[in-house]
This record gives sequence, C-alpha cells and structure tokens, in this order.
Amino acid sequence: MPVERLETVLGVEFRDRRLLQQALVHRSYLNEQEGPTGGSYERMEFLGDAVLELMVSTELYRRFPGMDEGELTKSRASLVCRETLAQVARRLKLGEYLVVGKGEDATGGRGRDSILASTFEAVVAAVYLDRGYAEATRFLLRIMSEELDQSTIQGTPPENPKSHLQEYIQALGRAAPSYRLVSSDGPDHNPVFTVDVLVEDEVLGTGQGGRKADAERTAAQDALVRLGSAPVKDTPA
Repeated sequence: MPVERLETVLGVEFRDRRLLQQALVHRSYLNEQEGPTGGSYERMEFLGDAVLELMVSTELYRRFPGMDEGELTKSRASLVCRETLAQVARRLKLGEYLVVGKGEDATGGRGRDSILASTFEAVVAAVYLDRGYAEATRFLLRIMSEELDQSTIQGTPPENPKSHLQEYIQALGRAAPSYRLVSSDGPDHNPVFTVDVLVEDEVLGTGQGGRKADAERTAAQDALVRLGSAPVKDTPA
C-alpha cells in the first residue's frame, strides 16, 4: 500500500518518504529476504519512544498545573502504554501499511498490540526526523487528541480499574476480588477471552478482550459500574 495514502491519513507530507517507509518495516520481513536490505523500524521505535514521552510529559505539565510529580507520572504512563498506543495505531489503520513477513502476517501480527504500538512510535520518530520537533508535536497532539482530552475531562490521572475495584471492595470489608476465565473463543492468532470477576463466589462483573489481562480489566470496569463506583479509564495492570 503506497505511503502517499498514509501521508494523507497522518496529515504530514514527508520530505524524505524513506523515513516513513522504514517506520513500517517489521524485522520478520527482513528475515525472509535474501541479500542486502534496509533496516526495520526498531531503531526508530527507540527514538519515537523517547520523543513521545517528552511530548506527552510537556503537554500534561501544561494541562495540569495542580498535579504533583506522582500524578503526572501515572497519567503519562497511561497515555504512552502499549494498549493506548495500539489503540491510536488502529485508528490510523497502521496495520494495513505494515510490511511484515509471511509467517508474522499469517499469525495475525498486523493486529498485535505490541507491533502496532511499536509501529506508532516509529512513525512518531519518522515525523520528528523529517519535520522537526515543533511539527512532530503538532502531529502528536492532533493524532492523540482523543486520549489527551479524556485526561483533561477526568482532571485526575486515570486509575487502573483492577486496583480501583480492589480498593473499593476492601473498603467494604470484603475479600479481595478474584478472576475466573469463562471461555476462550476464536482462532489462536485472534482469540477472545471472557472473564468473570468474583468476590466471595459472587460474580460482580464480566469482561472480554483479546488477552486475559484485557478481559480482566474490562470485567473490573463492569463491576465498578454495577456497584455504582465512578467509571475509570482502562490502563494496563
């Protein structure tokens, strides 16, 4: 798929499109090639991770003048975590532009959170290298506006729903929640897990996700809603 189309999606016109092309190459593709090849996105991912942290830190510092260091750190962690970055990558449909090996493609690599998050970091690095810090910042604030705006609406760092539920339940004097796998459906490369969260054998919530950890967080969120506790944004366990 031509990178010119992706440039339109990103809203960035590259001076050197080779940077964007490299940001989309997974090492599995290179492993299947014979002879000299270019690099994968891994070096760019390294740089993009640092650029993302700086830009997100700067924006949170600006948006939340009343937050202390610990709160800012928690908010940043929720915004630059693998799940959030993969969510942004899916919104941009980066998986459609990825260059992956046949084996990786066959096992659902294009939709894997770790690969999508790394690709997004590499794309951020490509924009930074090609257009500079100011343009990369504008790009990031526009692309991640949904996630950043949600943080602003909440006004506090997003909480982990599993931790939030445990604190809520223990404050009631009850035993800590436990999680039970109900089912695992779908193909191996794209499973759907269903999990119940229980307290003293009582099912308080049910959740689904592509990983058991995701299903557990969704179940905890469901339980919080049923219990009347304020819903919280999902972050990694």
